[in-house]
Amino acid sequence: MKSSRLKALSRLQQLLSAGEIRFDESTCEKHSGDKWFAAHNPDAVVFPRSARSVATLLRFAHQHRIPVTARGAGFGYVGGCVPSRGGIVLSLIHMNRIKEIHADDFVAVVQPGVITQHLQEAVEKRGLFYPPDPASRADCTLGGNIATNAGGPRCLKYGVTRDYVLGLEVVLADGSIVQLGSRTHKNKTGFDLARLFVGSEGLLGVVTEATLKLLPLPPFRACLAIGFGAMKDAAKTIRAIFHAGLLPCALEIADEFTLAAARKRTGSQRLEGCEAHLIVELDGQEKSVRTEIRELEKIVRHQHPRFVQRAYGNAPCENLWQLRREFSASLRDTGLTKLNEDIVVPRGGLKKLFHFAAKLQKKHGLPIACFGHAGDGNIHVNVMVDLTQSGARKRCDAALDELFKQVLAWDGVITGEHGIGLAKKPWWPMAASPELRSLHRAIKMALDPRDILNPGKFV
Repeated sequence: MKSSRLKALSRLQQLLSAGEIRFDESTCEKHSGDKWFAAHNPDAVVFPRSARSVATLLRFAHQHRIPVTARGAGFGYVGGCVPSRGGIVLSLIHMNRIKEIHADDFVAVVQPGVITQHLQEAVEKRGLFYPPDPASRADCTLGGNIATNAGGPRCLKYGVTRDYVLGLEVVLADGSIVQLGSRTHKNKTGFDLARLFVGSEGLLGVVTEATLKLLPLPPFRACLAIGFGAMKDAAKTIRAIFHAGLLPCALEIADEFTLAAARKRTGSQRLEGCEAHLIVELDGQEKSVRTEIRELEKIVRHQHPRFVQRAYGNAPCENLWQLRREFSASLRDTGLTKLNEDIVVPRGGLKKLFHFAAKLQKKHGLPIACFGHAGDGNIHVNVMVDLTQSGARKRCDAALDELFKQVLAWDGVITGEHGIGLAKKPWWPMAASPELRSLHRAIKMALDPRDILNPGKFV
């Protein structure tokens, strides 16, 4: 099977431009996985520079039934771009042009390999704003964001990636190129097919161009960083903020274990004794933001925080956010393996979630660090495990199984940002009804009848 596939791939080389396909072991190994713990070498890696090349590749792969796994920067957390059945990895990293930024239309037209932060910086120079801000925005690509429907702290106020996708150019499994959506901010011409591909994890087609909605850049921002002696006080504060009619741009929370690790990494004495931490950001017109931040601080101080730190303007706010950006690295500094589970509970269920995480920690003898997007209930529950210990993996799987079952019982979901991939595949039947799974299969078979696109995943 492998020899016949390699023979076919040698013919593909003649159809592509020079240098677009690589077979060497080093390149294949570098494209064998993402930030999760599974890897599988492909037979070849293709680096197209145009939609035409992608179409040529997929037409050939469809004809010869060769698996194709599309890949951005490889910063996913669920094994979504692991080529689990070998074949071809389709790396879109060289399709990285910002083709257009149109200030009057409030759109940007980009190729999938554009780094998210690069687009944000480019549009902000024009007084425009692209809000989705995944934590890896300095490294991840817009194509990957589209494949996973990435979010980030600002999605509380502004929404996730799907809310900014106006149109897509997509190459289907058989090599057909289709244009979906438009560059208008309203469109009800037929089915909303562009959104079908957002969050599809590379199972339905390959995005080769995206038309993204932009907003006016908010002229001013302000932040509060707040430390609490108890998680219940942080939860009360979150409820009070919303009940006061305030809608922050971002509202992030962290628990005691996360803060202890961050204190060790950063040396921040301010975090000593804190069992919970909030970062709240407001943005908009300066006069209104300054008024609202004062009202926000009054609300916060009713819960008797250990400290409140203010920041006004871009640079001071970024300094406050730097602590949040250190959380993942701080947890890795512990020497334990961090299993990052991006579950979501209904917004009012945060207190229950943190209480349940503490019970899981005691029951299974595994540290659990929780931080994330308190404003929309999307919390990163990080099971910290020493995989060298006997039975550690079994205890970890048992803890995750209990976590996902409880989250679903609360009408939550097992993933809010990262996707199903391979990591959450065992829990896919629990998370989706038989009817829903059947509908997924029907859509998959309609668009990819030979199952060549990212096979071996959840559909």
